[in-house]
Amino acid sequence: MKGMSLAQSVRIAQRGLRNYIANKPLVISFEVTYSCTCNCLHCNRGGKIEENDLLEPAGYTALVLSLRPSVVQVSGGEPLLRTDLVDIVKATKKYPNGLPYVILVTNGSLLNKENYAQLKEAGVDRFSVSLDFPNEKHDEFRRHPGLYAHLEETIPRLVAEFGYNDIVLNSAITRRNLLYLVDLVNKAEEWGVSVSYSAYGVLRTGDKSFFIYSKEDLEMLQQKIHELIQMKKEKRRILNSTYTLMRTYEFFRDGYILNCNAGRRSLVVRPNGYLIPCSMRSHHRVYSTQAEMLEGFSKRNKCGECYVAIRAYSDKSFGRLVKDNLSFFFSNLL
Repeated sequence: MKGMSLAQSVRIAQRGLRNYIANKPLVISFEVTYSCTCNCLHCNRGGKIEENDLLEPAGYTALVLSLRPSVVQVSGGEPLLRTDLVDIVKATKKYPNGLPYVILVTNGSLLNKENYAQLKEAGVDRFSVSLDFPNEKHDEFRRHPGLYAHLEETIPRLVAEFGYNDIVLNSAITRRNLLYLVDLVNKAEEWGVSVSYSAYGVLRTGDKSFFIYSKEDLEMLQQKIHELIQMKKEKRRILNSTYTLMRTYEFFRDGYILNCNAGRRSLVVRPNGYLIPCSMRSHHRVYSTQAEMLEGFSKRNKCGECYVAIRAYSDKSFGRLVKDNLSFFFSNLL
């Protein structure tokens, strides 16, 4: 198995089309725990948290059958802290034909050959591993000594032994790693994987020091984005569409992107099973159903203060969504 099959690509696109028309989410993020092995500077999670009301695997099956997403993110916190993670992944794959497409979002600190193989067998289609710097600066940013060395050893070994082409490095663009964006592509290719970028937003932590806003930094970001777009034209291993890369620059330049569709095109499930529109604001009211969320939040939502990966993927016009997703799917075929 190398990459995504044509049949799987078509099934995901068909499900996405139906959901787009029916106002059901294209993507759901299951935050299966708030505990984490890291204490990242740009995140409001970190450390061990006492959680006594975690949703059981059967609850994830019920949500998938009800909401019928094309794509599921299994994230946290650090999802590999859940001892029943394999059962959770299995619980999300109750539909025939391999849906939904499951992405495990992890900092990689606990990733190893054994749990990689178990999770792959359970149904994980992609492992999204965080990497913000192509060197030991990553340890400082994530406040986890030895993390970069672990990733540098583990990821190439998994690629060499399994060869599934299913590991992607995810890098959050901040003022701190601005100079390293191109180097991250080179590091990904050195390890035999791809890279995807998301944008840091202030909402999660309130810390403006990581946001890119000065004239000099914006000029540098614009230059780096154009370099990444040129690298995409050269068939380098960058998953973001050209449109998304340009929108990322515009987000930092303007400080916002209007017309957020949180709760409609995407939503988040807390570790206890309650629904929230997104994970950016801790004071969100929780909902029991998407219908409640659409009525109570999405109809009056005016926020535009983030451009995280889940929004960048799902929050597009229908024509743009089709164009970008077809381009992505066909670039990942055998």
